[in-house]
Amino acid sequence: MVIALIGATGLVGEMMIRVLEEQQIPFTNFIPCASERSVGKEITVGGKPYKVQSVEDAIKAKPQLAIFSAGAATARKYAAAFAENGTYVIDNSSAFRGEEDVPLVVPEINADRITQSTRIIANPNCSTIQMVLPISSIHQKYGIRRLVISTYQSVTGTGVNAVRQLFNERAGKSGEMAYPHPIDLNCFPHGGDFDEHGDAAEEMKLVNETRKILGAPGIKITATVVRIPVMGGHSEAVNIETEKAFRMNEVRSLLESTQGVVVQDNPKNSIYPMPKYAEGRDEVFVGRIRRDQSLENGINLWIVADNLRKGAATNAVQIARYLIDQQWL
Repeated sequence: MVIALIGATGLVGEMMIRVLEEQQIPFTNFIPCASERSVGKEITVGGKPYKVQSVEDAIKAKPQLAIFSAGAATARKYAAAFAENGTYVIDNSSAFRGEEDVPLVVPEINADRITQSTRIIANPNCSTIQMVLPISSIHQKYGIRRLVISTYQSVTGTGVNAVRQLFNERAGKSGEMAYPHPIDLNCFPHGGDFDEHGDAAEEMKLVNETRKILGAPGIKITATVVRIPVMGGHSEAVNIETEKAFRMNEVRSLLESTQGVVVQDNPKNSIYPMPKYAEGRDEVFVGRIRRDQSLENGINLWIVADNLRKGAATNAVQIARYLIDQQWL
């Protein structure tokens, strides 16, 4: 099997390589792709050096699998060309997430949306992945009527320039600004462009992608996205209103039995999820599990995950593993 990785030199691309190695995804050749200025450089994957190539050359090689981690514009430009060659494309950008005929997949929830004839598969937004995984079982049993989400997002979600900005500020150095404001000792409610209603792009991803993944277009969802000066992962305060009544011990049991979810919930002993300790882990961590006393059927959750791993690379590689397990690759 030949695998192409488009965007191999970025933060997420580097994590894709690491997770592919960890998961021991088999391949006979690996084609790393990046911008023109990186073509010809060497990247080591599985202990072997591979030269960075152009996307055009990768298309000509007709790989069995192409993983995109290079932004929506690049995916829109090149993904169809791979797909026309019979390549399975897993795209980590927003380019195809809203397309009705493109499955938006979190494997633990809806891998069955992928068929053998599927050629483009969308990887959801990092904040969406970590939220829908634990709430999916709650929705299945009780039905979710409404979600109120507040995110506290790591600078790694913006990329290497944002990480550099944070550490430059902490060192008192000037440098390129990835954000319109200082990030150190600060936070700001801004994630992507704002629409005519004042909603940010990152907020609308949570709305639209959650409905699509859960197959529930009627769920009422509102979100506020906040960027904070941390590295390890994204955190979310999620308030859930369900259609049916529940017992809190049943909710806890559901979360504890959900594949890929780890419950960390003993606040009296200061045990709850934190991004510092989620970094480098593939699981989604859930804590502060409690009834919302202001609603008849309300639940509060605190959800944390490494946004570069389960929020991006790990989820994409899990999709690849599903294709392999189905013997389609």
